[in-house]
Amino acid sequence: MINLDIAFVFQLVNFLVLVLLLNVFLYKPLRKQLADRAAQVAGAKQKSAEVDREVQEKLAAYEARMREIRAGAADERGALKKEAQQQEAAILDKARAEATESLASIKAKVAKEAEEARRVLTASAETLSAEICEKVLGRSL
Repeated sequence: MINLDIAFVFQLVNFLVLVLLLNVFLYKPLRKQLADRAAQVAGAKQKSAEVDREVQEKLAAYEARMREIRAGAADERGALKKEAQQQEAAILDKARAEATESLASIKAKVAKEAEEARRVLTASAETLSAEICEKVLGRSL
């Protein structure tokens, strides 16, 4: 029985030494590695969250700047359109004035030429009618 007790004690001591050795050489380094890895993952998550926050801030600033630029462009486009409309109106007014002036000049010229033609035709008509009368009547007037 003592032999069994010694064997049992020996196995118990052997087991305790094995547990102690496994704890020192296997479990503690493994737990340390897992803790380090968990710390790295937590740090990476924190850094990722910071980068994501910075990206969101920059994106919001970019979008705000784009809205400002679009609003400025719309204002400038409106001003340019208004200026173009004013220039168009000025050009049309000038063209109308020139056309009216040209039309008045043409009308005056046509009236003058018509009056000249009437005067010439009247004179020619009188001469022609006198000649016709002479030939018809056969005598001079």
